[in-house]
Amino acid sequence: MKTDDLINMLATGAGPVDTGAAERRFSLALGWGTCAALLIMAVKLGVRRDVAEAALLPMFWMKLVFPASAAVVADVAALRLARPGMRPGSLPWIVAALLLIVWGAGAVTLLQAAPEERNHLIFGDTWRVCPYYIMLISIPVFAAAMWAMKGLAPTRPMLAGATAGLIAGAIATTVYALHCPEMAPPFLAIWYVLGMLAPVAAGAVMGRWVLRW
Repeated sequence: MKTDDLINMLATGAGPVDTGAAERRFSLALGWGTCAALLIMAVKLGVRRDVAEAALLPMFWMKLVFPASAAVVADVAALRLARPGMRPGSLPWIVAALLLIVWGAGAVTLLQAAPEERNHLIFGDTWRVCPYYIMLISIPVFAAAMWAMKGLAPTRPMLAGATAGLIAGAIATTVYALHCPEMAPPFLAIWYVLGMLAPVAAGAVMGRWVLRW
C-alpha cells in the first residue's frame, strides 16, 4: 500500500479533535475524588468545632491557600503531561516557590520564638497522625487522578504519576486543614508537606507501570 493511500484510509471518517476532553476528564475525576475525600474527613475526623472562630485568623487561610495553590498548579501540569510529548514547563518551579515560602515562614517563626517554645511549634499535638490522615484522605483523589491520566496519553509516566500524586496530596491537605487544630508555621512546613508529598512518591513509582502505554 502506498503512503498516500494509507494516510487517506486513516483519515477517512476523522472528525475534529475534542480539545476539551482532557479538562472534562480531570474535572469529573477530581470532582468525585474530592467529594470522597471530604466524606472521609467528615466521617473519620469531622470539621473542627471552632472553624468559625479559626476562619478569622490569617494562619487558617494560609493552611488552606498553600495546598490549594499547589493543587491548582499540579492540575495545570497534569493537563500538560497528559498530552504526548508535553513538558510541565515552569510549573515545577512554582511548586518549589510555594514550598520555599512555607519553609521560610516556618524558619522565621522558629528563629523568633523562645527556645522553650520551639519544640511545640514543630510537633504541636498531632504530629504523629497528621501525615497519616493526609495520606488516608488522599486515596480517593489519587485513584481518580491516576484514572484520569491513564485514559489520556502521557509519555512521561513517572512524572505524570508524580503530578497526579501531588494533586491528590494537595487536595487532601486542603481538606484535612478543615479538621486540623494546628496553626504554627513550623508544624505546617514539616508535617503538612510530608503528608502532601507522600502521594507524589507513590505516584512516581506507580506511574512507571500504571501509566505506561
